[in-house]
Amino acid sequence: MFKSFLQDESGAQVVEYALIIAVVSIALVVALKALTDSGGSFSTFIGRVTTCLTSTTGGCV
Repeated sequence: MFKSFLQDESGAQVVEYALIIAVVSIALVVALKALTDSGGSFSTFIGRVTTCLTSTTGGCV
């Protein structure tokens, strides 16, 4: 019974997926923080992106 318990890996996949989701979530939070640090909030960032996408003159960096 103990040997079969050690060989059972059905819960290991759930833990692996949870760790992957946690790492991706942390990376997204860090990336969003870095993108919005330049003097504004998330709505300011979205406004800049919208302006760059709809502007015909270019000049967005």
